[in-house]
Amino acid sequence: MDGKVVIFSAPSGAGKTTIVKEMLNQEFGLEFSVSACSRPMRANEVDGKDYYFMSIDEFKDKIEKDEFLEWEEVYKDQFYGTLRSEVDRIWAKGKDVIFDVDVVGGINIKKIYGDKALSVFIMPPSIEILAERLKGRSTEDEVSLKKRLEKAKHELSFADEFDVQIVNDDLEVAIDEASAVVFSFLSVNN
Repeated sequence: MDGKVVIFSAPSGAGKTTIVKEMLNQEFGLEFSVSACSRPMRANEVDGKDYYFMSIDEFKDKIEKDEFLEWEEVYKDQFYGTLRSEVDRIWAKGKDVIFDVDVVGGINIKKIYGDKALSVFIMPPSIEILAERLKGRSTEDEVSLKKRLEKAKHELSFADEFDVQIVNDDLEVAIDEASAVVFSFLSVNN
């Protein structure tokens, strides 16, 4: 059975993960698509819940076997991607899929699913506020922070390729806006 897909993308630190968690708390019948990655697991993360953590070689093997719906080498030897089996697993349960993916991944998934997909881009109010949010996480050193901000500036140029753009200036307002567009999309029969 095929369902629908809801894609949330944003530059790192814009708030997409928090908004996706709120969408999962609502009764939309959504299930989170767990992405795969080759980066090390952070202290608060759980394999199979936050990501499927793989070695670089495991990830490359799955690329060769065409097991990814989309993938990208986001930084040198840091691969992220969506396993085809995740979408199939969720649809087999009769649920719709929600993605929390980077901007390129979001665009690629939208291209594959077309009208069966809603793509939402979460915008930071400004690059300066985004930098403050990333510093507040205490997960970035100066080099990685600079890399993330350069990448964010580039990613913001793709916002118009998404169905909806939501500025996350006030988290509660952004969550309400996201809820409204997701509800509307899921309520329409294709």
